[in-house]
Amino acid sequence: MKYPKEYLDEIKLRLKVSQVVGKSVQLKKRGKEFVGLSPFKNEKSPSFTVSDEKEFYHCFSTGEHGNIFDFLMKTKSLSFGEAVRVLATEAGIPPYKFTKMDTEKEKRFNSYKNILKQYSDYFHEQIFKKENNQALRYLDQRGINQNIIKDYHLGYVPWENDFYEKIKSTFTEEEIVLTGLYYKNEKTNKFTDRFNTRIIFPINNLAGETIAFGGRIIKESSLAKYINSPETEFYKKGRTVFNLDKAKTLRSEIDEVVIVEGYMDVISLYAAGIKNVISNSGTALTETQIELVWSFFSNPIICLDGDQSGQSAALRIAEKFLTLINENNKIYFLIMPQGEDPDDFIKKNGKEKFVEFLKSKKIIHSYIWDTYLSKVNISNPFEISQFEKKIKSLCYQIKDEVLKKYILENFLEKLKNLLPMQNYKKTFIPYANRNFKILDETKTLFNKKNHFSKAEIKERSILYILLNYLDSARDNLKELLEIHFINEQHENLKQEIINFAKTDNILDKNKSEIEIKYKNLIKDIEKDINFKNILLKKDFAELEETLTDLIKDLKEINHLKQIELLENKVAKNLDESSYSELIKLKSQLNRQ
Repeated sequence: MKYPKEYLDEIKLRLKVSQVVGKSVQLKKRGKEFVGLSPFKNEKSPSFTVSDEKEFYHCFSTGEHGNIFDFLMKTKSLSFGEAVRVLATEAGIPPYKFTKMDTEKEKRFNSYKNILKQYSDYFHEQIFKKENNQALRYLDQRGINQNIIKDYHLGYVPWENDFYEKIKSTFTEEEIVLTGLYYKNEKTNKFTDRFNTRIIFPINNLAGETIAFGGRIIKESSLAKYINSPETEFYKKGRTVFNLDKAKTLRSEIDEVVIVEGYMDVISLYAAGIKNVISNSGTALTETQIELVWSFFSNPIICLDGDQSGQSAALRIAEKFLTLINENNKIYFLIMPQGEDPDDFIKKNGKEKFVEFLKSKKIIHSYIWDTYLSKVNISNPFEISQFEKKIKSLCYQIKDEVLKKYILENFLEKLKNLLPMQNYKKTFIPYANRNFKILDETKTLFNKKNHFSKAEIKERSILYILLNYLDSARDNLKELLEIHFINEQHENLKQEIINFAKTDNILDKNKSEIEIKYKNLIKDIEKDINFKNILLKKDFAELEETLTDLIKDLKEINHLKQIELLENKVAKNLDESSYSELIKLKSQLNRQ
């Protein structure tokens, strides 16, 4: 049975020829194309050429020529069906199953796209008719000329039109209803055009076939300014990107694409000469959409409106997709001037200014840092603490382990530079020039302390309070029992102290068995002069609060460690139980 053309086109659109060929042939970029040594013949000078734009390879020494399916068939000795299955998996597309249901679905899709094409053609003609000149006037006022109207096949749907009557003789009522173009009026029991008195924007799939419409009302009305086709069997908002069918033709020339909010933003930028522009149109940007964009452009630039709602949406996108970035696929953000959208900006300033403005884009982690920092009072320790925890929790969600490490280091370095007191010792030069004879004991203590992890330092601080201020810790003993210290000695000492405390005795350090049993450990803990001085002037309530904060910090450290271990486990072997546990842990962390 024959594979549907749409299915094969979808695979070809998602996979570049250079991406498939590059796995077995070392390619070098030369202009718009790639060259390499022929896989079909031994040679010293490259005669093999790959064109992503034209979607084929050609070997000048042997005459071999073809697409990605041909390449696998000829180099891997696969059948056509095997090549399709291999490449479908690589493209992230489910294998095609030839069943009666598939045949029926293909027939439904053919009817669906034929109705939408006729609808698009019919109302594209209507926009140029004299009686509908208000639509042309509106577009002219928005800077959209007739060439752009034709490029995008824009249309206008008059209030009274006879399109439904024209197509009902060719298609069944069920087929027409499935397109979402019409809904039944409950009062008149007649079908009403969803896009009445609106300019329509065809929404195409990657193959350039119209699968839905957006509509913009042009008269003052209480109705919504913009509407979209409802989701149908063949149109899913979260999987469709407006104008990607046009923009993808530039993928061999540029690795950036501008993602804007609406149809008019796209068309205005396109009309001004910015061709690499797309829109998610009417839905929050989804993971499926960004993965689709990445298959053509490795550096998308999110450029939403400059108002509060636009910037809030941009921050949500940044938080959502930080987890997915890697060295090959990045995301940038462009902050529009307050109250302006890309359409306003390009009309006011022109193409050159916009291209210049694009240079001010921020990479995703810098955008997150700057946005959160702008809301923080750096002289308020509570706000700084909350800020640091938020930044770290976002970092820990990055899937690429190496990138996660370096972005976290980047954030921590920025945090140090943000707080002058943390850099005081670095910048106070006079003392650096003095010759101090450092005691061997001090060196030993310093080196020991550097060997402790962050969690172990918190554990030792908690133990110091238990050893010296046990009464202030009694309300937290149950919670401490539930926390497992990572240092075995620390855990054993904690258990001994808590068991002793349950007897309601007062801990006598000079006589107790605990002191004798853990003599060396307690001695080390007691030498932490810094922590001792911090607690010295605290009253009972402040000691309780300090212990509560230490417990909370230790819980978070342990929680993040659990997440990190689970992420490594899931990365090596994805199983349902580990993944569910990971999601549960992350949701718990977000609630803290």
